[in-house]
Amino acid sequence: MSLSVAASTQSLSAEVVFDLLQRVRQKTPRVHTITNAVAQTFTANVLLAIGAVPSMTISSEEVAGFASSSDALLVNLGTLDSARREAIPIAIEAARAAGRPVSVDPVFVNRSPVRCAYARELMAFKPELVRLNEPELAALCPQRSDVEALIGSGTVLAVTGAEDKIESQGEDFRLQNGHPLLARVTATGCAGGAVLAAFASLESDIALAAAAGLSVFNIAGEMAAERAGGPGSLVPELLDALYTMTSRDVEIRLKSV
Repeated sequence: MSLSVAASTQSLSAEVVFDLLQRVRQKTPRVHTITNAVAQTFTANVLLAIGAVPSMTISSEEVAGFASSSDALLVNLGTLDSARREAIPIAIEAARAAGRPVSVDPVFVNRSPVRCAYARELMAFKPELVRLNEPELAALCPQRSDVEALIGSGTVLAVTGAEDKIESQGEDFRLQNGHPLLARVTATGCAGGAVLAAFASLESDIALAAAAGLSVFNIAGEMAAERAGGPGSLVPELLDALYTMTSRDVEIRLKSV
């Protein structure tokens, strides 16, 4: 049975969040990312800014080697072309064989029945983490029983929105960091998903890793928005905020319910 939301969320202290960020900075985990064409460069730069090492190949001939030698795999369905369709199951199977955590970001499954059907097929691999928003969750899991079955299989759900929700078998978190300006820059959500994958590579408690990763990314978004003049300057400010974030930044900004 899950801990209460209040009890779980209270355990997410600023110290815990910053400790996980520091572990990423010190361990430099490799994250193989099969993501959409719009998000590749930004996602790679976000991973580098937190201290992780990205790789991005979608070649079916190479992807198994990259996935198995990385510390985590992220699968993002934002541009689900034939090359990615072929590479994704190969990468997941290689990551599984190597004991690496798999994260899935089923972008816009609420807009495409074909993509939604494909995402449901991926759920059979029992990914450790699925990051999505409320409309995507409603499409992927139309009934509450579908959500419970997915969580029951061991998958942690990170549902983003005005209030972020982490749901799992053991812990549930409610988080309230972030800034509206993040929604004015393409691929911020996709890049944020890569941060969660990096955190999950170093923390076996995937729910805790997801909560900490979301908190770090969204706190960086707040810091960046305060310095930026608009969407154009948000991107460099966001990268700098992720790179320079201190324990004090987390302590004064961490918001949870």
